[in-house]
Amino acid sequence: QVQLVESGGGSVQAGGSLRLSCAAASKYTYCMGWFRQAPGKEREGVAAFDGDGRTRYADSVKGRFAISQDNAKNTLYLQMNSLKPEDTAMYYCAAGTKEGRYCSGGYLVPTGDYLIRYNHWGQGTQVTVSS
Repeated sequence: QVQLVESGGGSVQAGGSLRLSCAAASKYTYCMGWFRQAPGKEREGVAAFDGDGRTRYADSVKGRFAISQDNAKNTLYLQMNSLKPEDTAMYYCAAGTKEGRYCSGGYLVPTGDYLIRYNHWGQGTQVTVSS
């Protein structure tokens, strides 16, 4: 069973920064990412490593957010800069299964123009950005 544990959320003023971390029980290089969901809104893929290990971003966060990973620590990160009130949401770390160039799983999360599927995700960490 994959375990994903997020941390690093909190409250920050607009323009500020946060770094989210996701500790994984297993090593992943591909098909890992972050999605978010705000109350009353659809889930939105924020950033991901696709089946080829390339980074994918939602248009709304390009240039502001950066996804990275430390394979030695089995940890995924999301550096979030220039935060805006509309970034307020619960942020989830997620993992899918690499199948060739694609990521499979039962949970489809479009991330930018990339359709990534996940089959594991964590409990989430809340990010609140005030104006």
